[in-house]
Order: sequence, then structure tokens, then C-alpha cells
Amino acid sequence: MKKSIITALVLFTLTAFTLTGKTWKSDQAHSQLMFTATHMGISDVSGTFNDFKATLVAGKPDLSDATIEMTAKVASIDTRVEKRDEHLKSEDFLDEKKFPELNFKSTSIKPAGKNTFKLNGKLLLHGVTKPVALTLFYIGTIKNPMNEKLTAGYRVTGTISRKDFNIGVKFQAPLISDAIRIKADGEFQLE
Repeated sequence: MKKSIITALVLFTLTAFTLTGKTWKSDQAHSQLMFTATHMGISDVSGTFNDFKATLVAGKPDLSDATIEMTAKVASIDTRVEKRDEHLKSEDFLDEKKFPELNFKSTSIKPAGKNTFKLNGKLLLHGVTKPVALTLFYIGTIKNPMNEKLTAGYRVTGTISRKDFNIGVKFQAPLISDAIRIKADGEFQLE
């Protein structure tokens, strides 16, 4: 019991020290932004945005005043099938020429259990801005042995609606699901 209390205090102190009033930037080599849609109601097709950046700024260790911002380049979409990637970048879906980026900015972060937070924000996608509710998991903080920087791990999950953002309106479910699952894994380094 005593050991658990000491461990909890050490973790709290480390978290408070590492987060308070700090700016963290995503480490591109160890972060990814993924999405998954169901095709014809029977299989999942996943992809990534390979060119994205995210920052987290926190003044309080409980993340209650934190802000998270993310920008991704639509041109970097990658589903491992070049023809599909080109189609997703076209006017039929994301219209990369007209809307080259997607952006997310948090509006609130609230505790929702151990190392879990409700992440609310506004997503700008395909020229449409909508509120979205996501789940943020705090994985941990360590000192990176390669560069001595403090590094924190987070995972974000959630689901958005294609219809909400007028994406692929000619391609209705079940051909392509309306629900698009989002998963972002990130290592953030203290700047």
C-alpha cells in the first residue's frame, strides 16, 4: 500500500513537472494519423495521412486548460492503393485542390477515468467546420534516451460522419460507411 502511494506521488509529480506551461510537438517518426471506413459492409479499409503536425500546450497537470492543435495535408493520404488515393483526393471525396488541409483545434479536455480524457474540438475538413468528440488516452511520459528530451505518449480515438463534412456524397452506405473511425498515436516531445 505504501509503495503504491509513493508510486502515485512520483507519477503525479513527474506529470506535473513535465506538463505545466509547456509546449509539446509531435515526433513525426513515432506518430501516425489513421482512418478506417467499412467497404460494402463487409471489410475495413484503412489509411493514413503521412504529413501532419500536432502540438499540445498545457498549463495544468490535469490537462484541464490544455489545447491540442493538428494539421494534416490531404495530398499525403495513403491507403496503399495509388488509384484509391487519387480518387480520395479528387472532387468526389476530399477535393485536395480546393481544400488542401484538414485542421483540428480542441475546445475542452475533461477527465473521463484513469489516464482517459474526453477531447472536444472543432474539425475543419472539406471546407466544413463541425464539433467533434474524441477520446484521449495518456500513455505515459519518459526521458528519451536518444536525445534526452521528455517524451509523452498519447492516443486519440473517435468516429466522425462523412455526411457531416459532405464527403463522398455520391457513395452511400453500404458501399462506403458513413462512419469513419479515427485513430491517432503520438509521441510528443517537450520543446
